[in-house]
Amino acid sequence: MEAGMPSDAKEASGKARKRRPPRIVIPESNHVGFGDEASIRVSEEMEFEVEEREYCLASRKGSRLVMEDGYGVITNISGDPKQAFFGVFDGHGGRAAMDHVREKLGKNIMAAINELNGEGKLDEAIKEGYLTTDKEFLSQGVSSGTCVATGLLKDGELHVANVGDCRVVLSRNGVAEVLTSDHSAGRDDERARIEDLGGYVSCKNGVWRIQDSLAISRAIGDLHFKDWIISEPEIVSLRLMPDCEFLIMASDGLWDKVTNQEAVEVVLKHTSPLQACKSLMDLSSSRGNKDDKTVMVIDLQRFLQGCLVNRPGSKVKRQFQTLPTGSGLNGPVGRDRVLEHR
Repeated sequence: MEAGMPSDAKEASGKARKRRPPRIVIPESNHVGFGDEASIRVSEEMEFEVEEREYCLASRKGSRLVMEDGYGVITNISGDPKQAFFGVFDGHGGRAAMDHVREKLGKNIMAAINELNGEGKLDEAIKEGYLTTDKEFLSQGVSSGTCVATGLLKDGELHVANVGDCRVVLSRNGVAEVLTSDHSAGRDDERARIEDLGGYVSCKNGVWRIQDSLAISRAIGDLHFKDWIISEPEIVSLRLMPDCEFLIMASDGLWDKVTNQEAVEVVLKHTSPLQACKSLMDLSSSRGNKDDKTVMVIDLQRFLQGCLVNRPGSKVKRQFQTLPTGSGLNGPVGRDRVLEHR
């Protein structure tokens, strides 16, 4: 700094150097090109649905060229109909990260559970599954990322994990109970963590973003933001009780326009859970959301220990029971039924 500069000018100059950093330019991924046949098929598939005994799902492409939402399901784990894994994934910057997570995350969590093989270590295994999946994807050098929400049902307990803004809502006797916390750049603890690591978080038009780019603070992937975007999930575990009716697991294409309690009430008023999923997507679209939307409803009553029917007075109509095993879109896939949209 030049000699003789007034002290207040020096202070202002010092502050100027701490202002907005250059925007990070992310190179386009070559994983799925516009001319790729698979990309063309995905972009043309505007909507799909799945109807199984344990869950129903509906998904609809938004205004983007390529559908970036996906899901993963593993049921009848180790031959036990009361063990299952469910996930909803919302990609950004292309499908690459979402496709990797859809293929690998459930398997990596199962492998971690088998390796730890101990009571009280399920949360540790879920975390390890997320971190392993992220490490595998980053090693590919591809720049896209994905938000993730998952639910693992085992031994009468529910273990919910998430990174990003996919959300999981429990209906407990008709009342919405949020089991995840959105990882947004504007969340106080997340913003403090990022700034402590040297990242820049700013708000424009009411949206907080990291380095003027990403609005989420945790995800799998996002190679060029890995100094700040972490893949460690937040995990909530609870024992299933008779008043635990169903889960709604969905991408932010739903939650940006529909409240948690509204979503529960829409499911409750429909005799068909699949129709409820589609109605929720319609509601979000009618309120102006143009993003990809994926909505999954999971019947928790089937996972209660020693209980296959609703308790007296339950508000939920058991429409899931009407479907024979393997009657959904994909049908049975061996002892552990693995159902994943491609």
